[in-house]
Amino acid sequence: MESLIHENKVFEKVTYAGKDIKNREFEKCTFKLCDFSGSSFSHSRFTDCQFIGCNLAMMKLNSSTLSDVFFKECKMIGVNFSECEDFLFTVRFENSILDYASFMRKKMPKTQFINTSLKNVTFANTNLAGALFDNTNLEGAVFERTELKEANFATAYNYILDPEHNNIRKAKFSQYGIAGLLTKHDIRIE
Repeated sequence: MESLIHENKVFEKVTYAGKDIKNREFEKCTFKLCDFSGSSFSHSRFTDCQFIGCNLAMMKLNSSTLSDVFFKECKMIGVNFSECEDFLFTVRFENSILDYASFMRKKMPKTQFINTSLKNVTFANTNLAGALFDNTNLEGAVFERTELKEANFATAYNYILDPEHNNIRKAKFSQYGIAGLLTKHDIRIE
């Protein structure tokens, strides 16, 4: 991984935990079973890449670009995505753990979170219009001034969000999730 530009490469079982890997470009690359926990990929660019089964916990992405990046079966605890570049920021998550991550102020409409743990994730001032939260655990997730217009929470669970502080116009919720919209009123639903 010493080269600065990587195209159409597969990185498998690479361990760079706690290392600084800065100013790199990855285009159409696949990362399988890699360990980049605690590493720094500052000022790097990932375009049309996928991470499969990787440990990316506490990975630093300061001023990095994530454009059409897919994360599947990844551990991404404590990653601060709000430090990524806003331009072209597009990500998807499936069967991943993103607990304690932050997406503050990110524009990420139509983002898909499928079978993903989003415990204690911060979505303050985030644009998630049309996002899909499919079978997603949102326990302790913070939604504050978040754009959730047409977002789909039909199979999401453990969420609490205040409709007065978030735009939930035309968002989808199941009847079992209604309590998460009324928590601040301290009422009982039976």
